[in-house]
Amino acid sequence: MEQLPFIPNNIYNRRADIHAVYGGNWQSGICPSANFPFIFIFSGKSGHQHGYKDGWDNPNIFSYTGEGQAGDMKFTKGNLALRDHIQNGKRVFLFESENRGYVKFIGEVEFFDADYFETHDTAGNLRIGIKFFFKRRGAYVPVQPDLFQMPGLAEEPNPDDDIIFPNETERKGLVTSRVGQGAYRKRIIHRWEYQCAVTGFDKLNVLIASHILPWASSDDNQRLDVHNGILLSPSYDALFDRHLITFENTGEIILSDSIETLAFEKIGVTGKEKINNLSSYNFEYLEKHRSLFV
Repeated sequence: MEQLPFIPNNIYNRRADIHAVYGGNWQSGICPSANFPFIFIFSGKSGHQHGYKDGWDNPNIFSYTGEGQAGDMKFTKGNLALRDHIQNGKRVFLFESENRGYVKFIGEVEFFDADYFETHDTAGNLRIGIKFFFKRRGAYVPVQPDLFQMPGLAEEPNPDDDIIFPNETERKGLVTSRVGQGAYRKRIIHRWEYQCAVTGFDKLNVLIASHILPWASSDDNQRLDVHNGILLSPSYDALFDRHLITFENTGEIILSDSIETLAFEKIGVTGKEKINNLSSYNFEYLEKHRSLFV
Protein backbone atom coordinates (compact mmCIF):
# COMPACT_ATOMS: atom_id res chain seq x y z
CA MET A 1 0.00 0.00 0.00
CA GLU A 2 1.23 3.48 -0.85
CA GLN A 3 2.56 5.64 1.95
CA LEU A 4 0.09 8.01 3.59
CA PRO A 5 0.89 11.73 3.44
CA PHE A 6 -0.77 12.19 6.86
CA ILE A 7 -0.72 10.35 10.18
CA PRO A 8 -4.04 8.84 11.35
CA ASN A 9 -5.58 10.60 14.39
CA ASN A 10 -3.16 13.52 14.10
CA ILE A 11 -4.56 17.05 14.11
CA TYR A 12 -3.75 19.35 11.18
CA ASN A 13 -4.32 22.99 10.39
CA ARG A 14 -6.54 22.63 7.37
CA ARG A 15 -5.38 25.70 5.48
CA ALA A 16 -1.67 25.59 6.30
CA ASP A 17 -0.96 21.85 6.45
CA ILE A 18 -3.27 20.60 3.72
CA HIS A 19 -4.38 23.18 1.18
CA ALA A 20 -1.25 25.34 1.23
CA VAL A 21 0.78 22.21 0.44
CA TYR A 22 -1.54 20.17 -1.79
CA GLY A 23 -4.08 22.69 -3.08
CA GLY A 24 -7.86 22.34 -3.18
CA ASN A 25 -10.59 24.68 -1.99
CA TRP A 26 -10.22 25.02 1.77
CA GLN A 27 -13.88 26.01 2.20
CA SER A 28 -15.41 22.96 0.49
CA GLY A 29 -16.28 19.59 1.95
CA ILE A 30 -14.95 17.75 -1.13
CA CYS A 31 -11.62 19.10 -2.32
CA PRO A 32 -9.83 17.60 -5.34
CA SER A 33 -6.22 18.66 -5.67
CA ALA A 34 -5.16 20.05 -9.06
CA ASN A 35 -1.48 19.23 -8.47
CA PHE A 36 -1.63 15.84 -6.73
CA PRO A 37 -3.74 12.71 -7.33
CA PHE A 38 -5.56 13.40 -4.07
CA ILE A 39 -9.12 14.22 -3.03
CA PHE A 40 -9.70 15.50 0.51
CA ILE A 41 -13.10 15.03 2.15
CA PHE A 42 -14.15 16.64 5.40
CA SER A 43 -16.89 15.59 7.77
CA GLY A 44 -18.18 17.56 10.73
CA LYS A 45 -21.16 18.60 12.84
CA SER A 46 -21.75 21.80 10.87
CA GLY A 47 -23.04 19.79 7.92
CA HIS A 48 -26.21 18.76 9.76
CA GLN A 49 -27.84 22.13 9.04
CA HIS A 50 -27.55 21.38 5.31
CA GLY A 51 -29.05 17.90 5.61
CA TYR A 52 -25.67 16.16 5.98
CA LYS A 53 -25.11 13.38 8.48
CA ASP A 54 -22.02 11.24 8.10
CA GLY A 55 -20.59 8.42 10.16
CA TRP A 56 -19.21 4.91 10.45
CA ASP A 57 -21.98 2.40 9.76
CA ASN A 58 -19.62 -0.39 10.77
CA PRO A 59 -15.86 -0.51 11.45
CA ASN A 60 -15.01 -0.51 7.74
CA ILE A 61 -17.77 1.51 6.03
CA PHE A 62 -18.12 5.29 6.30
CA SER A 63 -21.27 6.89 4.90
CA TYR A 64 -20.65 10.36 3.54
CA THR A 65 -23.10 12.91 2.14
CA GLY A 66 -22.34 14.48 -1.23
CA GLU A 67 -21.86 18.18 -1.81
CA GLY A 68 -24.49 20.81 -2.57
CA GLN A 69 -26.30 22.90 0.05
CA ALA A 70 -29.41 23.73 -2.01
CA GLY A 71 -31.43 21.78 -4.56
CA ASP A 72 -31.04 18.18 -5.61
CA MET A 73 -27.55 16.72 -5.52
CA LYS A 74 -26.17 15.36 -8.78
CA PHE A 75 -23.06 13.52 -9.89
CA THR A 76 -21.16 16.61 -10.99
CA LYS A 77 -18.01 18.38 -9.74
CA GLY A 78 -16.86 16.94 -6.40
CA ASN A 79 -19.53 14.25 -6.34
CA LEU A 80 -18.43 13.03 -9.76
CA ALA A 81 -14.77 13.15 -8.74
CA LEU A 82 -15.48 10.97 -5.72
CA ARG A 83 -17.58 8.45 -7.62
CA ASP A 84 -14.92 8.00 -10.31
CA HIS A 85 -11.78 8.45 -8.20
CA ILE A 86 -10.52 4.85 -8.56
CA GLN A 87 -10.71 4.76 -12.35
CA ASN A 88 -9.17 8.25 -12.45
CA GLY A 89 -6.24 7.21 -10.26
CA LYS A 90 -7.09 9.53 -7.35
CA ARG A 91 -6.73 8.74 -3.65
CA VAL A 92 -9.33 9.89 -1.11
CA PHE A 93 -8.34 11.07 2.38
CA LEU A 94 -10.97 11.46 5.09
CA PHE A 95 -10.74 14.15 7.78
CA GLU A 96 -13.09 15.04 10.62
CA SER A 97 -13.43 18.68 11.65
CA GLU A 98 -12.22 19.66 15.09
CA ASN A 99 -12.51 23.43 15.66
CA ARG A 100 -11.09 26.76 14.48
CA GLY A 101 -9.74 25.43 11.23
CA TYR A 102 -8.23 22.23 12.59
CA VAL A 103 -9.08 18.73 11.38
CA LYS A 104 -8.23 15.17 12.40
CA PHE A 105 -6.95 12.75 9.75
CA ILE A 106 -8.99 9.54 9.89
CA GLY A 107 -7.49 7.57 7.04
CA GLU A 108 -7.60 6.70 3.37
CA VAL A 109 -10.90 5.43 1.99
CA GLU A 110 -12.15 4.04 -1.31
CA PHE A 111 -15.48 4.26 -3.11
CA PHE A 112 -17.67 1.22 -2.43
CA ASP A 113 -21.17 2.35 -3.42
CA ALA A 114 -23.53 5.33 -3.62
CA ASP A 115 -27.26 5.89 -3.64
CA TYR A 116 -29.94 8.55 -3.27
CA PHE A 117 -31.93 9.59 -0.22
CA GLU A 118 -34.39 12.29 0.75
CA THR A 119 -33.11 15.10 2.94
CA HIS A 120 -33.43 18.83 3.56
CA ASP A 121 -31.31 21.64 2.19
CA THR A 122 -30.11 24.75 4.04
CA ALA A 123 -33.51 26.41 3.66
CA GLY A 124 -35.34 23.35 4.97
CA ASN A 125 -36.69 22.33 1.57
CA LEU A 126 -36.91 18.66 0.66
CA ARG A 127 -34.41 17.54 -1.91
CA ILE A 128 -32.66 14.43 -3.21
CA GLY A 129 -29.26 13.84 -1.65
CA ILE A 130 -26.40 11.53 -2.54
CA LYS A 131 -24.97 9.19 0.06
CA PHE A 132 -21.51 7.72 -0.60
CA PHE A 133 -20.35 4.53 1.06
CA PHE A 134 -16.57 4.44 1.45
CA LYS A 135 -14.58 1.51 2.78
CA ARG A 136 -11.28 1.81 4.56
CA ARG A 137 -8.56 1.21 2.03
CA GLY A 138 -7.34 -2.35 2.36
CA ALA A 139 -10.35 -3.46 4.41
CA TYR A 140 -12.33 -6.55 3.45
CA VAL A 141 -16.08 -6.15 2.96
CA PRO A 142 -17.79 -9.56 2.63
CA VAL A 143 -20.43 -8.41 0.15
CA GLN A 144 -20.50 -6.56 -3.16
CA PRO A 145 -22.78 -3.60 -3.94
CA ASP A 146 -24.79 -5.62 -6.46
CA LEU A 147 -26.00 -7.84 -3.61
CA PHE A 148 -27.85 -4.95 -1.96
CA GLN A 149 -31.01 -5.89 -3.82
CA MET A 150 -34.35 -5.16 -2.21
CA PRO A 151 -36.58 -8.15 -1.44
CA GLY A 152 -39.03 -8.62 -4.30
CA LEU A 153 -37.22 -6.41 -6.81
CA ALA A 154 -35.18 -7.51 -9.79
CA GLU A 155 -32.65 -4.73 -9.43
CA GLU A 156 -31.99 -1.47 -7.67
CA PRO A 157 -31.36 1.89 -9.31
CA ASN A 158 -27.78 2.34 -10.41
CA PRO A 159 -26.24 5.67 -9.32
CA ASP A 160 -24.36 5.71 -12.62
CA ASP A 161 -27.69 6.11 -14.41
CA ASP A 162 -29.49 9.39 -14.86
CA ILE A 163 -32.54 9.75 -12.66
CA ILE A 164 -35.67 11.80 -13.14
CA PHE A 165 -36.07 13.92 -10.04
CA PRO A 166 -39.60 13.92 -8.58
CA ASN A 167 -41.92 16.91 -8.50
CA GLU A 168 -43.18 18.35 -5.20
CA THR A 169 -46.24 16.09 -5.08
CA GLU A 170 -44.17 12.98 -5.73
CA ARG A 171 -41.65 13.98 -3.05
CA LYS A 172 -44.28 13.58 -0.34
CA GLY A 173 -44.30 9.85 -0.98
CA LEU A 174 -40.55 9.33 -1.06
CA VAL A 175 -40.23 8.48 2.64
CA THR A 176 -42.45 5.51 3.41
CA SER A 177 -43.33 3.53 6.51
CA ARG A 178 -40.63 1.00 5.56
CA VAL A 179 -36.95 1.70 5.15
CA GLY A 180 -37.50 -0.02 1.83
CA GLN A 181 -35.02 1.42 -0.60
CA GLY A 182 -32.01 3.53 -1.40
CA ALA A 183 -29.23 4.81 0.79
CA TYR A 184 -30.98 4.41 4.14
CA ARG A 185 -31.64 0.70 3.62
CA LYS A 186 -27.99 0.27 2.67
CA ARG A 187 -26.91 2.02 5.86
CA ILE A 188 -28.98 -0.46 7.87
CA ILE A 189 -27.38 -3.37 6.03
CA HIS A 190 -23.89 -2.02 6.74
CA ARG A 191 -24.80 -1.25 10.36
CA TRP A 192 -25.86 -4.85 11.01
CA GLU A 193 -22.87 -6.18 9.08
CA TYR A 194 -24.79 -7.95 6.33
CA GLN A 195 -26.82 -10.39 8.43
CA CYS A 196 -30.05 -10.71 10.39
CA ALA A 197 -29.61 -9.06 13.79
CA VAL A 198 -31.15 -12.10 15.50
CA THR A 199 -30.26 -15.21 13.50
CA GLY A 200 -27.14 -14.30 11.54
CA PHE A 201 -28.87 -15.26 8.27
CA ASP A 202 -26.94 -13.45 5.55
CA LYS A 203 -28.90 -13.53 2.29
CA LEU A 204 -29.37 -9.81 1.66
CA ASN A 205 -32.05 -10.26 -1.00
CA VAL A 206 -34.26 -11.89 1.65
CA LEU A 207 -33.51 -9.74 4.71
CA ILE A 208 -35.80 -6.84 5.53
CA ALA A 209 -34.69 -3.46 6.85
CA SER A 210 -37.28 -1.61 8.88
CA HIS A 211 -37.59 0.98 11.61
CA ILE A 212 -37.56 0.13 15.29
CA LEU A 213 -39.74 3.10 16.18
CA PRO A 214 -42.43 3.01 13.47
CA TRP A 215 -42.14 5.53 10.68
CA ALA A 216 -45.50 7.08 11.53
CA SER A 217 -44.31 7.73 15.08
CA SER A 218 -40.89 9.11 14.07
CA ASP A 219 -39.84 12.65 13.29
CA ASP A 220 -37.75 13.51 10.22
CA ASN A 221 -34.46 12.90 12.01
CA GLN A 222 -35.58 9.60 13.51
CA ARG A 223 -36.77 8.33 10.13
CA LEU A 224 -33.24 8.67 8.75
CA ASP A 225 -31.34 7.72 11.91
CA VAL A 226 -29.40 4.53 11.24
CA HIS A 227 -29.81 3.62 14.92
CA ASN A 228 -33.58 3.47 14.38
CA GLY A 229 -33.14 0.66 11.87
CA ILE A 230 -32.89 -3.09 12.26
CA LEU A 231 -32.18 -5.86 9.74
CA LEU A 232 -34.25 -9.01 10.22
CA SER A 233 -35.22 -12.29 8.61
CA PRO A 234 -38.81 -12.20 7.30
CA SER A 235 -40.47 -14.11 10.17
CA TYR A 236 -38.80 -12.00 12.84
CA ASP A 237 -39.48 -8.82 10.91
CA ALA A 238 -43.20 -9.61 10.59
CA LEU A 239 -43.48 -10.28 14.33
CA PHE A 240 -41.38 -7.26 15.28
CA ASP A 241 -43.32 -4.98 12.95
CA ARG A 242 -46.59 -6.06 14.60
CA HIS A 243 -45.13 -5.71 18.10
CA LEU A 244 -45.49 -9.44 18.78
CA ILE A 245 -41.81 -9.67 19.69
CA THR A 246 -39.47 -7.04 21.02
CA PHE A 247 -36.06 -6.94 22.68
CA GLU A 248 -34.55 -5.85 25.97
CA ASN A 249 -31.65 -3.41 25.90
CA THR A 250 -29.50 -6.44 26.72
CA GLY A 251 -30.67 -7.99 23.45
CA GLU A 252 -32.85 -10.78 24.89
CA ILE A 253 -36.05 -11.40 22.99
CA ILE A 254 -39.48 -10.85 24.57
CA LEU A 255 -42.43 -12.84 23.22
CA SER A 256 -45.99 -11.56 23.28
CA ASP A 257 -48.50 -13.43 25.44
CA SER A 258 -51.05 -13.00 22.67
CA ILE A 259 -49.47 -15.90 20.75
CA GLU A 260 -49.02 -19.38 22.17
CA THR A 261 -45.49 -20.60 22.68
CA LEU A 262 -46.17 -23.56 20.38
CA ALA A 263 -47.19 -21.18 17.60
CA PHE A 264 -43.89 -19.30 17.94
CA GLU A 265 -42.01 -22.58 17.84
CA LYS A 266 -43.74 -23.62 14.62
CA ILE A 267 -42.08 -20.69 12.84
CA GLY A 268 -38.74 -21.27 14.52
CA VAL A 269 -38.94 -18.64 17.28
CA THR A 270 -37.71 -20.26 20.50
CA GLY A 271 -37.73 -17.39 22.99
CA LYS A 272 -33.99 -17.86 23.57
CA GLU A 273 -32.87 -15.52 20.80
CA LYS A 274 -30.62 -12.59 21.52
CA ILE A 275 -29.21 -9.63 19.59
CA ASN A 276 -25.52 -9.37 20.43
CA ASN A 277 -24.46 -6.12 18.81
CA LEU A 278 -26.95 -3.52 20.00
CA SER A 279 -25.46 -0.12 20.75
CA SER A 280 -26.56 2.42 23.34
CA TYR A 281 -27.94 4.49 20.46
CA ASN A 282 -30.51 1.74 19.80
CA PHE A 283 -31.84 1.81 23.35
CA GLU A 284 -34.16 4.82 23.13
CA TYR A 285 -35.82 3.31 20.07
CA LEU A 286 -36.19 -0.12 21.67
CA GLU A 287 -37.69 1.45 24.78
CA LYS A 288 -40.33 3.12 22.62
CA HIS A 289 -40.91 -0.12 20.72
CA ARG A 290 -41.45 -1.95 24.02
CA SER A 291 -44.00 0.67 25.05
CA LEU A 292 -46.12 -0.45 22.05
CA PHE A 293 -45.60 -4.15 22.79
CA VAL A 294 -48.76 -6.30 22.61
